Amino acid sequence: MDKLIIRGGNRLAGTMPISGAKNSALTLLPCALLTEEPVTLRNLPRLADIDGFQHLMTQFGVSHTIPGKRPEEFGRVVTLEAMRITSNVAPYELVRKMRASILVLGPLLGRTGEATVSLPGGCAIGNRPIDLHLKALEAFGAHIELAAGYVKASAPDGGLPGGDFDFPVVSVGATENALMAAVLANGTSRLFNAAREPEIVDLCNLLVAMGAEIEGIGTSDLTIHGVKKLNGATYKVMADRIEAGSYACAAAITGGDVTLDGANASEMQATLHALRNIGVAIEEVKGGIRVSADGPLKATNLSTAPYPGLATDMQAQLMSLLCKAEGTSVLKETIFENRYMHVPELARMGADIETEGRTAIVRGVERLTGAEVMATDLRASMSLIIAALAAEGETVVRRIYHLDRGYERLEEKLSLVGADIERVGDE
Repeated sequence: MDKLIIRGGNRLAGTMPISGAKNSALTLLPCALLTEEPVTLRNLPRLADIDGFQHLMTQFGVSHTIPGKRPEEFGRVVTLEAMRITSNVAPYELVRKMRASILVLGPLLGRTGEATVSLPGGCAIGNRPIDLHLKALEAFGAHIELAAGYVKASAPDGGLPGGDFDFPVVSVGATENALMAAVLANGTSRLFNAAREPEIVDLCNLLVAMGAEIEGIGTSDLTIHGVKKLNGATYKVMADRIEAGSYACAAAITGGDVTLDGANASEMQATLHALRNIGVAIEEVKGGIRVSADGPLKATNLSTAPYPGLATDMQAQLMSLLCKAEGTSVLKETIFENRYMHVPELARMGADIETEGRTAIVRGVERLTGAEVMATDLRASMSLIIAALAAEGETVVRRIYHLDRGYERLEEKLSLVGADIERVGDE
């Protein structure tokens, strides 16, 4: 199993590319199940999760074409074609490692009238039920049955009639699944209190390019007029706002000056606002964002919230940054109840963090020191990388397969801007 060795203390400077968004790509891929025609996705990141999802799609008879492209380039172009759905079963052995697999439920149900999907896996960051996915589909006319660890969904003869659903709490995944089921329904469907994340907008834009009729894109109230069939399309995956925010924290903690090429400031305002409050300079430049920090970092209070609030996926990275800030910061995690597993690992590096329930109190320290640490989930892994870049001495990060799920060729990108980082195999 690979590990990363990071020798801290280097100031990051230069330009690094921002990849296509993992969270968006995992939602766009299942759209290929909705049409017989080819769907081509550009700027698709090279990630373990993307490879895993494409493997899952072959289970349903989806073919993949990847045109020749130099392996040293970031991102790739993939054409998916589901001319005929050969299976509507997503088995446990393919679903268990990745929670996003549940997103095949809506499109399979909409296209074929039935779907059997194993209950999903993914990062162990707390309770992430799929009850809202199922309730939304039931509101559209689906029959849902849970049996032996599988969700079995079926539509009435003739397809889903459509309907209205009001989310009691905002759910990104449930909004995505409901959207993909509704676009081929026989009638009009309405979603109230729907998620508004940029990744939802990206999904809607692809569906519209395929011929879907959706009103209210970018708002919490969506109206979907079902159509008889969808066509193929070519679409570019949006830039990864979480990757951009992560590297912004890396630049800031080293007192660096880094341009994030391809980052979209309009999609990450809450993160940029938090960084500015911490004392980081943010400048929108042509094609990206410039991040610099040449003065002391300042403590601040942060709370995660559904978009347009601060993304829960940025909490761990900002916590690492605040470990080097002057004063005491308070972080509140409102989305997931078990998302502080990186705290003990940061403490091994000298961080002063106290947690109580969903609240973390971070007291800034003058120095962090290298240590052997273990990644526990995707974003927690990145928080350890950020701390290691500013730590004195050498840090060894183990279980980095988490990072490979969400950060495209991380060590290469960090090396581009001066980090001393290398991937080695465990003895």
